[in-house]
Amino acid sequence: MHGLMMEYPLTLDRIVEHAGRMFPHKAVRTKQPDGSMHEYTYADVLRRSRRLAAGLVALGVQSGDRVGTFAWNHYQHLEMYFGIPGAGAVCHTLNVRLFPSQLAYIVNHAEDRVVCIDASVLPLYERVAGEISCVQHHVLVNAPRDIETTLPNVLHYEDLIDGADDDFTWRSTDEQMAMGLCYTSGTTGDPKGALYSHRSMFLHTLGENQAMGLGLTETDVVLPVVPQFHAMAWGLPYACAMAGADVVMPGPHLQPAALAELIESQQVTVAAGVPSIWNGLYQELKTTPRDISCVRALVVGGSAMPRSLIDGYERELNVNVLQAWGMTELSPLGTVSKLQRHHLGLTEAEQLDVKALQGIPLAGVELRIVSDEGAELPWDGETMGELQARGPWVIRGYFKRDPTSEHFTTDGWFRTGDVATMTPDGYMRITDRTKDLVKSGGEWISTVALEGALMAHDGVLEAAVIAVPDEKWSERPLAVVVRTAESQVDTDELRRLLADKFAKFEIPDRFVFVDELPKTSVGKFDKKVLRARVAGRTL
Repeated sequence: MHGLMMEYPLTLDRIVEHAGRMFPHKAVRTKQPDGSMHEYTYADVLRRSRRLAAGLVALGVQSGDRVGTFAWNHYQHLEMYFGIPGAGAVCHTLNVRLFPSQLAYIVNHAEDRVVCIDASVLPLYERVAGEISCVQHHVLVNAPRDIETTLPNVLHYEDLIDGADDDFTWRSTDEQMAMGLCYTSGTTGDPKGALYSHRSMFLHTLGENQAMGLGLTETDVVLPVVPQFHAMAWGLPYACAMAGADVVMPGPHLQPAALAELIESQQVTVAAGVPSIWNGLYQELKTTPRDISCVRALVVGGSAMPRSLIDGYERELNVNVLQAWGMTELSPLGTVSKLQRHHLGLTEAEQLDVKALQGIPLAGVELRIVSDEGAELPWDGETMGELQARGPWVIRGYFKRDPTSEHFTTDGWFRTGDVATMTPDGYMRITDRTKDLVKSGGEWISTVALEGALMAHDGVLEAAVIAVPDEKWSERPLAVVVRTAESQVDTDELRRLLADKFAKFEIPDRFVFVDELPKTSVGKFDKKVLRARVAGRTL
């Protein structure tokens, strides 16, 4: 027997319609390239998103066509998040920090028909345009009228929407239609595409706004520092619109001083970004204090935030840190670490230990850890295993690729590539990526734990640990360290630091001090580059 409930497609036009009707006065603010602030409302977002959809259809965009966005976080990009899927097309966010060869590969693989390009990154796109054959129209955003470009078939974004219809009928009629396409960073092999549906993103939005998720409300002012080209800005644009939260878009202004000023002046209550962003902000605030007590949740994801940095924000700045975990393949949010009632009796240090975990799964995400043989492992907080996930916003295959056992199990779980433990009360802790674990003399060594301990030292700005070949032990850990300004910390001091927390065999044999660490296009330490430098003896 089935229930007698309405068929109501879970499509993203429902979210922007809700925002425009229920919260028409709420603000979307963007810091423009010249430093000025642009402000308008959700009523404007609704009207202009509908016009954008109409303009794309007038260009000849068909249902299922991919429309690329090569842009920073701003109000026009927010309109693309709704207008492109509303036209029945797929919003394909392109990472402005990709290597040219990767950018060309992704555009061609996705077969983007239209690409919307920020004027500030136009030269980056022009560099690879000759290698791209599928794009029929280029739409320039924030570009002066007299801009010169080598691209063919160019039109301006405002021209595209100005003559379009306010009464356009959304073409997103089926919740199973594809709405977004995001590619992994491609640190191992070619980037792979995660193709989201309207249904999966609608449910992800509900999940993100759970009380045990980010729990956004109409009273929040949200700053998505995480780029809109990175896993749909962690779904925040949709979550904000659904909740009626004000949005502050940073544009290209991602430097620590600019972010500090934006948080203070706009009274941001929720800000989201990767650890390297918050590390930079913390260092900025130590030298140039600002009042950021308005922040109720500093959301961190992308990689683990060092416990010492969480402690600095919580104890020195009185800012609540929300550690989260997710992946492009999970749309991306999977877990959030919030204290629960039974944690209130813990000491401050014990509570901090909980906040340093990656958190509990959102309702809608199932997790398990398994052994190398595929056996499910206990949730005892100590046993490590491969982390696997399933749920309505978890991919079941990659775009234009057949599912393989490397990424999917025969019983329908996605293999994340992370190694994790689970506590009895459901808190997950990432101990490493499977490819980053060090296996020394048959024993596993967690590079994540070593990095967190090293970055707890006041004289260490960043630290990455990688495995290097060893004749006797097969592999040994090597630490690559960036000192803070004026720091003279040396190898002996760091060894003594680690000796209090790790077994002797876990401590790196070698420490290398560098001026900066290579990072991926989404701000993570690029260990592939570090390993290549070690192999080439350039580190």
